[in-house]
Amino acid sequence: MAFANRAPALACAAALAACGIAAETPEPATATLWTPAAISGPGYESSPTFTPDGRTMIYLAADKDFGTFRLMQSQCEKGAWSKPVPPPFAKPFPVIEADPFITSNGKRLYYISSRHAPDKEDFDIWYVERIDGGAWSEPQRLPEPVNSPAAELLPRTDADGRLYFGSSRAGSAGGGDIYAATEVRPGEWQVENLGPPVSGGGYEYEAEISRDGRTLIAVSDRGDRSHLYRYRRKDGRWVEVGRIPADPAQFQVGPLLSPKGDRLLFAQRHGDRSGEMFLVDLMPEPDQSWPPDCGGQAGS
Repeated sequence: MAFANRAPALACAAALAACGIAAETPEPATATLWTPAAISGPGYESSPTFTPDGRTMIYLAADKDFGTFRLMQSQCEKGAWSKPVPPPFAKPFPVIEADPFITSNGKRLYYISSRHAPDKEDFDIWYVERIDGGAWSEPQRLPEPVNSPAAELLPRTDADGRLYFGSSRAGSAGGGDIYAATEVRPGEWQVENLGPPVSGGGYEYEAEISRDGRTLIAVSDRGDRSHLYRYRRKDGRWVEVGRIPADPAQFQVGPLLSPKGDRLLFAQRHGDRSGEMFLVDLMPEPDQSWPPDCGGQAGS
C-alpha cells in the first residue's frame, strides 16, 4: 500500500469519504472474519502472506489513521500464532514498508518500501531471498522499469515468476493501473500495462494473481470507495466476472488468493476496529486447509 497514491483510497474510505464502487451483483457468498486473535488490534491489519509450510505469517500493520505502515511477523507455535514482531529485514519508522508476498516456493519475499527515500513517500518494490540456514538476505531493490518515480504497490507473482503490481506512474489511466513485469534476462525486465478491462475503469492500485495466472483480483476505486473485482483469463484476454462479496459500505484492500485460487483473504473495516482480515470462498467446496489456522486461532 502506498501513501501519497493510496491515501485517497484508504484514508478517505476509512472516514467513509468518496473512493470507488461497482454495480455488479455480488456472488452468492459471504465473507467471514478471519484475523487471528494474536494480531488483531485497534489498527489496520492487511495483506497477509504465508510461508509454504504455513508456520509463518507476515503482514502489514497500520495505525487506524494510516499514518504509518510497517511489516509484522507471527509464528505458529504450540497451536497458536505468536505475538507479532517486525521481520529481521524490516526498517523502522520513518521508513514505511508494506505489502509483503512470499513466492510459492518460499525462496523470495517481495514487499514495498520507502527506505531509498523515506521523506518522499516513493514506494518501490524490494525483495529478500532465503539463504543458508533459512534466514533472509539483505534487501534488494528492483530496477527500472519495474520501479518508477511514482509508487508501486502490492507486488505478487504467478507460478512462472511474472510480477504483478499497481502503479500510478506516468501514462496510467484514472490515477493508477495494474502492470505485469517479466524478467527476460537476469536483472532486465519488461513491463506492460494490463489494459482494459483490468486497467482504466477507475483508480486501480492493487492486484492479486492466481498461481496458474488465470484469475486476477483487482482493487479499484470506481467513484465511491475501493472494492475487489474478479477477472478470468479467457482466450488470451481478461474478462470481468463480478465484484467480490464484501461490505459495500467499507473499502477492501490487500487481497490474497489461496494456492488453488478457491478462497480469498482481504481486509476491511470491522466495527470499532480500523481493519481486520476476512475470508470468502470463491468456489464450491474449497480446500478448508487454507488459510493456515494454527490450531483454530483465527476468526477473533
